[in-house]
Amino acid sequence: MTKQIAVFGIKLLIFLSFLFGIHSVILYYLDISLFQNLLIPSYLTNYFLALLIFFVLIKLKKKYLDLLGFVFMGGSFVKFGVYFIFFNPVFKQNGTVSPQEATAFLVPYLLCLIVETFYLIKLLNNRL
Repeated sequence: MTKQIAVFGIKLLIFLSFLFGIHSVILYYLDISLFQNLLIPSYLTNYFLALLIFFVLIKLKKKYLDLLGFVFMGGSFVKFGVYFIFFNPVFKQNGTVSPQEATAFLVPYLLCLIVETFYLIKLLNNRL
């Protein structure tokens, strides 16, 4: 179990680091600061929430295999809750959420969602 979580965490970290690099380069060319749109906290938050969700899925795999999809959906709901509670108020301080602010959270969210979905499929097919 610990090995599964470690492998997931390392792979997710590699993917997110690569995506963060691309995201940073794009922001650099658009002349937007990395610290302006909570980019780093967004990536870190999505990473740790994805690890937590995967940990819960692994823990519940043996006893509640048929409910893992619902747990996964609940985890996605928690991520959006974190966004609306912590990130959205900061983004809306000027009255609107800019595209750069929206992508600061949604890009790492979507990558984590893709990786989590891939690993959930492996869990459900009993390949993990």
